[in-house]
Amino acid sequence: MSILLQDWDLPPFDKIRVEDYEPAVRAAIEEAERTIEQIATNPEAPTFANTVEALETASERLDRISAIMLNLNECCTSEALQEVVMRMEPEITRFSMKVMTDRRLYDRVKRVALSSGATAEQRTLLENTLKGFVRHGVALEGEEAERYRAGEEELTVLKQRFSRNALADQNAWTLHLTAEGDLEGLPQQVRDAAHEEAVAKGLDGWLFTLAAPSYIPFMTYSTRRDLRERMYRAYGSIGGRGNDNDNNKVIRRITELRASQARLLGYDTYCDYVLEDRMVQSLPNLRRFMQGLHDSVRPAAASDLEALRALAAESGIEGQVMPWDVSFLAERLRRERYDFDSEALRPYFPLEAVREGIFALYGRLYGLRFTEDSSVPVYHKDVRVFRVSDGGREMGLLYLDMHPRPSKRSGAWMTEFRGQHGAVRPQIQVVCNFSAPTADTPALLRFSEVETFMHEMGHAMHGMLSDVQYESLSGTNVKRDFVEMPSQVMENWCYEPEFLSTFARHYETGEPLPMEHIEKIRAAQNHMAGWLCLRQLNLGMTDIAFHTMGAGSGEWKAEEVEAEAMDNLLPRVEGCCTATSFNHIFGGGYASGYYGYKWAEVLDADIFSRFKHDGIFNAETAAAFRREVLSRGGTEHPAVLFRRFMGREPDQQALLKRMGLTN
Repeated sequence: MSILLQDWDLPPFDKIRVEDYEPAVRAAIEEAERTIEQIATNPEAPTFANTVEALETASERLDRISAIMLNLNECCTSEALQEVVMRMEPEITRFSMKVMTDRRLYDRVKRVALSSGATAEQRTLLENTLKGFVRHGVALEGEEAERYRAGEEELTVLKQRFSRNALADQNAWTLHLTAEGDLEGLPQQVRDAAHEEAVAKGLDGWLFTLAAPSYIPFMTYSTRRDLRERMYRAYGSIGGRGNDNDNNKVIRRITELRASQARLLGYDTYCDYVLEDRMVQSLPNLRRFMQGLHDSVRPAAASDLEALRALAAESGIEGQVMPWDVSFLAERLRRERYDFDSEALRPYFPLEAVREGIFALYGRLYGLRFTEDSSVPVYHKDVRVFRVSDGGREMGLLYLDMHPRPSKRSGAWMTEFRGQHGAVRPQIQVVCNFSAPTADTPALLRFSEVETFMHEMGHAMHGMLSDVQYESLSGTNVKRDFVEMPSQVMENWCYEPEFLSTFARHYETGEPLPMEHIEKIRAAQNHMAGWLCLRQLNLGMTDIAFHTMGAGSGEWKAEEVEAEAMDNLLPRVEGCCTATSFNHIFGGGYASGYYGYKWAEVLDADIFSRFKHDGIFNAETAAAFRREVLSRGGTEHPAVLFRRFMGREPDQQALLKRMGLTN
């Protein structure tokens, strides 16, 4: 019997082979189908227990196996695993659609009547279950029902293909330099890492890749404008180079299918379908939110660009400021304005110390302890596992996977191998792509990477502190435009001297981060804030543009749609397009939802204003945030959770104030 079909508590990563997945998934689907049939044909009258709760746990084994398979396909994949996923995920989708379009099940759920003593969580689970059937086409009949089921299966394959193409295209391009003069402006640690990359590939000199720890420092510090342009064009064309990894046709088909699926369910656009089940509720509401924020920040973004242009002229950069100049000029401008050198800060942020500082913060706020357990099986030697406890109570396992490799997609994210439910504690994974240690130095983080780590740990602790009965409502299983709030609120601590002083020390001397540096960090917090906010809004508007297109919109290129959607203050670079590698909306779960980062930012700025008022380590405030928000998952509407913690509706002024755009 496959190890995946045996009973185990900890994922047996040390025993799993790629060839184990397919038979295990098929067997788990068959098991789940038998369970579903028993629920559908139960002769007893439908009750919450024998129908709604039974459906909640009907595919438990399949869910656990697929969670391992799909998560590893994101962070430690191979061609063999990708092939298995391409075969098996449509099978999983087919099973899911069979369940969600089974009218026998839907009729039973509709007949469930909750008693007067039902909990808010039970009411939410019943409501979500009913809504799930409707939003997956249970009311469709005949040819329309078949079209919908086939469309969902095809979308599953296309999303995997999109991610696979983007990863392959990213890995296929490198910049190999052999002349010392080509490294002008690059810090020594960046040079050392590039040299080690070259050595690992059997090359002389220095090798730069499109992975974030290589790409971002190069674009920030290299004085070679011609090489920055080469790097930018390569990064901007990921998934759009006209080769076997080109995602243009994939995007067209995804958007056409999503539009068609939405129309089958009675919605004008896919955006309308998605937003109905979000905090924002509707496309008109979203457009008003986006336009209002856009109008508030655009003047600041234009002012930021004028500052970059003035600096470019002073620096002898000829012609227009181009996209490959922005990071370079923005870093120089930050040094000029605030005497802020992000590279000089890295020695004060060794990864190990940052991690322990974050752990200590969660200890101080919520009483959590993190104890490393090297006996837990892992899927890669870089992964470290920590047992999380609260007093004598086991809270769950935390897997940390911090460094890039060719088998891992770009970015940073949190996910689960198992979510919390009842007495069952979660197994949570945080994946990042931080610079790896070199032969001479430990892994040293840029300040922006410290923020990223805090962000993903915010997601992780949202899952870890969950205290609900049903897994589908636990942790981060909340409305998509709320899910980023608990993670984004944690980033605020990065600018607080009281927090930074607890862990930021020079990795060689042990010297604490000087207060003058902390003051510079705080002073530079809003550097290019208007520009960065407009960039996020542009990405959100691009997402909306793709998902308000009608089915059968003809031939078009993603680059053209993106250019039309964005309020881009810089010249367009032909051949460069974010969409062809925009995994959030074409490979992940943020389609029609990327705006959620800005929506949640309004909430997080407002919530942190209470922490600032009460004290950033205030135990009562932290306990209230844990009790009223973090522990509740998706058991109640997020607007209810927000009001319960803040005692009022959200105030957008908190965000504008934090950005320095209002007093």
